[in-house]
Amino acid sequence: MTSATEPEGSGQILKTDKLGRVQVPPDRREAILDEFERSGMTGTAFAERYGIKYQAFASWRAKRKQAKTAASEKSSPFLLVEAAESIGSPGDGLEIEWVGGARLRVRTRDEVVLAAELLRALRS
Repeated sequence: MTSATEPEGSGQILKTDKLGRVQVPPDRREAILDEFERSGMTGTAFAERYGIKYQAFASWRAKRKQAKTAASEKSSPFLLVEAAESIGSPGDGLEIEWVGGARLRVRTRDEVVLAAELLRALRS
């Protein structure tokens, strides 16, 4: 069961659960985390100053960090790119490694064209 409370002077109604915990909407949570990043304060000090239970605040921060990491991995599926100065011997060339462990080694100029086509296809 949830009820609604209005924090003094805020003009915003926040829901509470049956244990009396305030349910902070996701957009408000993001605004609080943005403010924390600008503040330069420690997490403990910030949570105390703004009346947020530290465990809840730490959980918000961890979830935000995890979401950013996941978004970063999705936008860039590569782990490592190495290029040799010259292509000629068997160990030289370009190696591309994906997050899942798949690797692509390019040793000749013709393979560069094929690799570029592959990367374009994987991106779309």
